[in-house]
Amino acid sequence: MQRILLTRHGESEFSSRALTNGDPSVACGLTATGRAQARRLGELLADTELDLCVTSEFERTRETADIALAGRDVARLVLPGLNDIRFGTFEGGPLSAYRAWARAHGPEESAPGGGESRVETVRRYVDAYRGLLARSERTILVVAHGLPVRYVVDAAAGRAPAPAVAQVPYADPFTLQRDDLSVAVTRLEAWVLAPGWT
Repeated sequence: MQRILLTRHGESEFSSRALTNGDPSVACGLTATGRAQARRLGELLADTELDLCVTSEFERTRETADIALAGRDVARLVLPGLNDIRFGTFEGGPLSAYRAWARAHGPEESAPGGGESRVETVRRYVDAYRGLLARSERTILVVAHGLPVRYVVDAAAGRAPAPAVAQVPYADPFTLQRDDLSVAVTRLEAWVLAPGWT
């Protein structure tokens, strides 16, 4: 891999209402606005040669990729390691409630009801990105979720994970070169070994 383009999915039925969805078995497609955002992403990428498109298991990421890459022959890979965080008892509820819980608990504490901790989630993202760094395709488009995009973009800029991070714009690509992604992943690996909120 030489270059990676990271993008969040388009607006979904859950995200439009600020609700959580960390279970890929729950149906959650794009809104009309989200589909328009995916078409705009396709326009932005029309002149970009893409060797591989990676999505998570979630319907909203696959739908975004399908719309953005309509008419293009780009190989696909579904990577569960880039799935959204599992919210446990907060699943399907207000994002604000989960964020309040996250701010009040350490990064090693799992969300109640079978949810993930932020450490578990970041470790999963690190493993997924390490796998992408090892691939032979030169330019990879990743359509995923806010956390796997934000954590890598922030780490590339020298910022550690936080309990609540700035929202990633819908269907707006962030480009990282191989070295930038490698540095970001190394920083996230170090944080997993000594996690803490700043």
